[in-house]
Amino acid sequence: MLETAKKAAREAGKLIRSRFEADFITEEKSSSFDIVTDVDRASEKLIKDYIMASYPDHSFLGEEESYGDESALHSTLESASKQPYLWIVDPIDGTSNYAHGLPGFSVSIALACYGVLTLGVIYDPLRDILYWAEDGKGAWCGGKPISVSSNENIAECILSTGFSSDLRARKAVLESIQVFGEQCRTIRSFGSAALHLAYVASGKIAAHWQYGLSVWDIAAGVLLVQEAGGKVSNMSGKAYCLTDKDVLASNTELHSALLANLQPLPLIQ
Repeated sequence: MLETAKKAAREAGKLIRSRFEADFITEEKSSSFDIVTDVDRASEKLIKDYIMASYPDHSFLGEEESYGDESALHSTLESASKQPYLWIVDPIDGTSNYAHGLPGFSVSIALACYGVLTLGVIYDPLRDILYWAEDGKGAWCGGKPISVSSNENIAECILSTGFSSDLRARKAVLESIQVFGEQCRTIRSFGSAALHLAYVASGKIAAHWQYGLSVWDIAAGVLLVQEAGGKVSNMSGKAYCLTDKDVLASNTELHSALLANLQPLPLIQ
């Protein structure tokens, strides 16, 4: 199944790369902050067809296919603990970057078995870099094991965050940037939560925090960080679960100190 996920991510990456900076259709979804392209939809269909050809009995949860039906999405995630195989896919994480001709987008594919993340793949098609992890087997990039940063001094660390389409989430991020901006070396926002988490897993960034996310944005990245020796929780400090919309991922040394400066947003949990 891991090899299937890797191949699906690479095939989707070829499609995405071939259309980059070309003409494509862009539409607004929930607001001007939230957009989709026809390439997102084509990528998701390619991934779904590829996976389902090998595993027709598995369940599939894709961002574009699921958009607009919050009730069905909630039901799927609530019942994930009863599903033996649930694929969770973001066909282009970082669509705003993609649509504006900017780097910083990725393909994210995760698999949950009875609600537990068991594999995750994140592919950066522009740089042709593939990250992957399997439950209990570590996290990898380019055939080499990766691990989170061991830095315990926040003043020497790069942190990252991102902006969702939810205005309350954006406000919370801006407030926390003001707090962390006085403590850390610098803060980055590349526009893809999946890539941010891959950078945490590989030790390039010490921590990533964000509000107002969806499961397909972060499922693969969560497993990467965990398998790379890091810790992932929601803003209440509880271990990440598939229904969480806010996330903090870091090494274990920094996690508690960072969490102390963050507040949960109950209304969008």
